[in-house]
Order: sequence, then structure tokens, then C-alpha cells
Amino acid sequence: MTQFRLERVLPYDAAQLYDLVSDVERYPDFIQWITKLRAYNRETLPDGVSRFDADVNVGFKMLSEKFSTRVTRHPLNKTVDFALIRGPFRKLAGRWSFVVVDGGTQVAFDMDVEIKNPILDAVFKANFKLAVSKLLAIFEARAASLYPKL
Repeated sequence: MTQFRLERVLPYDAAQLYDLVSDVERYPDFIQWITKLRAYNRETLPDGVSRFDADVNVGFKMLSEKFSTRVTRHPLNKTVDFALIRGPFRKLAGRWSFVVVDGGTQVAFDMDVEIKNPILDAVFKANFKLAVSKLLAIFEARAASLYPKL
């Protein structure tokens, strides 16, 4: 099992960054390895929390996989949680959180993942930190293209 936490302060509004990350259906527009995404089973709870399931197709070079997650968005505390429903993982869970700080927003990304196939899991572990850092850089670039810096 691989657990990882990445934190970074970005010079953007917390609400805008939360909106960017919680708009999961737009991921194929700017995350190159997400080739298709379908959201379904949507529900909004009385407290404003919303959740839905998402089928995600990913592809990188000659590898492609499909998995499903439950996404839960908490607008009041500005967190987005995801958890595995089915797919090539033994475990997949994580959280994005956004906290206002001097100069912008502290973005934290926590992820806990284990792939069922031990060979793929070893390859994944070897590249995990780089992949997560790249993912955060992709979101930062997307924010820069959409929002003014504070």
C-alpha cells in the first residue's frame, strides 16, 4: 500500500480551486491520461454535500484501464473525497482540501492506493511521487489559465 500527502500553497482563491477540482467531468479536457469520464448516480444531501459515481478511463502509452470511484464534494469545508467502487486497485481513496492562507490557498492532496497486480503495483510505487506531483502541476496550470492570481 502506498500513502502519500502533497501540500502546496497556490496564489489562487480557495473557492475557485475547490470548483476546479470538484468539476470532475472536465478532467478529460486538461488531464491527458484521462481519456473518458462518466458521472452518474448523482445526489445532493440537505447539508449541501453532493456525491456521485464516476467511471474513469485512463491511458498511458500502451496501458489502459477503467475504474469507478465515488466522489463526495463538501462545499462548506472545501474538500473533495474519492473512494474506489471497482477497478484494478485493491485500495484507492483520497482527499483534496483547500484552506485559505496568507498569499492564497493551501492545497493538500492525500492518497492511499494499492494495485491488485503486484508487478503493476511495483511499477506504480516507483513512479508514484512523480505522478502525484505532475497531477498537482496540471491542476496548477489549469488554475493559471482560468483564474487571476491573488
